[in-house]
Amino acid sequence: MTTRRSFLRNTGSCVALASMTPAIALANTPETRSAAGDDLFKLGMAGFSFVNFKLEPALEMMKKTDVHYLCIKDFHLPYASTTDEIAAFHEKLKQSGVTGYAVGPIYMKTKQEIDNGFDYAKRVGVNLIIGIPNPEDLPYIDKKVKEFNMRYAIHNHGPDIKLFPSATSVYTAVKDLDPRIGLCFDMGHDKRYGDDPIADLEKYAKRIFDIHLKNVTAASKEGTTCELGRGVIDIPAFVAMLRKTKYDGCCSLEYEKDMKDPLAGIAESVGYFKGVCDATKQGKRKA
Repeated sequence: MTTRRSFLRNTGSCVALASMTPAIALANTPETRSAAGDDLFKLGMAGFSFVNFKLEPALEMMKKTDVHYLCIKDFHLPYASTTDEIAAFHEKLKQSGVTGYAVGPIYMKTKQEIDNGFDYAKRVGVNLIIGIPNPEDLPYIDKKVKEFNMRYAIHNHGPDIKLFPSATSVYTAVKDLDPRIGLCFDMGHDKRYGDDPIADLEKYAKRIFDIHLKNVTAASKEGTTCELGRGVIDIPAFVAMLRKTKYDGCCSLEYEKDMKDPLAGIAESVGYFKGVCDATKQGKRKA
């Protein structure tokens, strides 16, 4: 676990970066860090964290917390966006040092909605869709990933709904399908369902394409999202498993607390995650 001193040191570094100009702050992007031999996984933001905000203030919060990857939601980039609107959207992201790496989650209740989702992702220019299809439509999803050469990650939703409640339920449904069909692993919902997100990360790593990074107050349906360092999930152990499994996708913070005023909780969670990653790497170096 991080010490109080290392946590404050890393949080302070995050605040200092946020005050820099974009050009300087971008010197510490995940691409630059990976070139120095650091972690394969990248820290991002799940677009749903900003459901109550237009794109500009959402990007401003990302800039302040030094996060550079965004999973795109349709309330920021509507499904019917034109080519020019998509280009303008990406330009806004670029100006803030942000890359849109995926779209979704998207509920797909019909084959037409599946077609629309794949077409949308292609026009946006990403190769990963976070989706929630009906189980009976999985053969059609299998056909579409082959047609588009695109990955499709099914989001687990915990005990709240019966449709893909756990990582195990997703894996069981897709394990015999095209390997480009996998999971968007919501670790918080997995814990709320009563499962072990660290063990599930290890078991299903090869089919996990995206992670919704979060912590929760209880391992039950009553559990709610909280700041990353304050919940029942052991985040340092989760980070250790990310490294063990060589996970190389995004860990996108989905912050579902204080959603009309989330910046303090997002900043605390980002600082905590970066602090854990840094402190545990330091521990390895000392060993």
